[in-house]
Amino acid sequence: MFQYHCLNPIAEVGLEKFGDNYKQTDNMAEADAVLVRSAKMHDMELPERLCVIGRAGAGVNNIPLGKCSEQGIAVFNTPGANANGVKELVLAGLLLASRDIIGGIRWVQSERQNEELEQLAEKQKKQFAGNEIQGKKLGVIGLGAIGILVANAAVALGMEVYGYDPYISIKSAWNLSRQVKHIEDVNDIYRECDYITIHVPLTDETKGMIGEDAIALMKPDAVVLNFARGPLVDQKAMVEALRSGRIRHYVSDFPIPEIVNQRRAIVVPHLGASTRESEDNCAVMAVDEIRDYLENGNIHNSVNYPNCDMGVCQTAMRVTVIHRNIHNMLTQFTAAFGELGINIGRMSNVTRGEYGYAMMDLENTADERAIEKIRRIDGVLKVRVIR
Repeated sequence: MFQYHCLNPIAEVGLEKFGDNYKQTDNMAEADAVLVRSAKMHDMELPERLCVIGRAGAGVNNIPLGKCSEQGIAVFNTPGANANGVKELVLAGLLLASRDIIGGIRWVQSERQNEELEQLAEKQKKQFAGNEIQGKKLGVIGLGAIGILVANAAVALGMEVYGYDPYISIKSAWNLSRQVKHIEDVNDIYRECDYITIHVPLTDETKGMIGEDAIALMKPDAVVLNFARGPLVDQKAMVEALRSGRIRHYVSDFPIPEIVNQRRAIVVPHLGASTRESEDNCAVMAVDEIRDYLENGNIHNSVNYPNCDMGVCQTAMRVTVIHRNIHNMLTQFTAAFGELGINIGRMSNVTRGEYGYAMMDLENTADERAIEKIRRIDGVLKVRVIR
């Protein structure tokens, strides 16, 4: 019986996918798996029993990846599960920034008691006029699941779309509209585009990427949209750009006080993935990943360990080993089982950065003595037995 713990509310359509062999627990110390959305885990004590964390969403900056990796805890996210919800909000942001729709709505509300509102509106509407997005240039920085949907939708709306992503995957490239112009230098996006939207993960390299230098290259009427992560934009530089009128608008999904107080900022309360469909998709995907890992040892969409899939075990038992990516590990595993007369029918060993993951299907059952022999090998972080 596996036990799971939810740090945030998780859509029931996902939790229903846990079978009879799973039980929800309110005590994290008893959990084999944890599901999380936005709860901050950096100061939490991670129990020894914990094997996997499923993030129902894409960003994992609320999860202590280094600590998890050292404790042999696989961390999964759900890339693409909320992509359509974010894409639709980005499109809304484009429209809100092109016309003063918000100002117009506020004006109507302020005059709602005026019996001559309809006639007055015809005189006042010019102060809320703007421009159409058709024919304008949109720069999309980051062509992952969300960036591709945004780029393709913008093409369909008649925009001239420029895409930048030096690490675009083959799958993403196939899904991208041929009308999207591939840009090799991100500075060309800053210089040429009327609207710029960023869709990259938050890393040490991308933090503050939209800063003073990038803003200095932009058109004076450019609009920047950030529905990815707040710190991708240098807040100090953006505040100064908004105050000075260096750019027309900053549209953000992150209600940071310094930004909210700026007249040219359009800020929404982190609504990107806040749709019923996105939450359902993320929950279903996270549960599927957790189940495949706990029941079969397979890894898909891990952010700290390499992907590995050997299907369902067809032999006596399967042993999985999370280990450091150091010399001679695989030889030690095979030697340990060989000394005890245990034959490995099929195996896989993959690495990613500092860590490796080995899966071994044994043709005869290994007892606790054999498993303990593997655990004692220097560099081994966690061993699991799947029967």
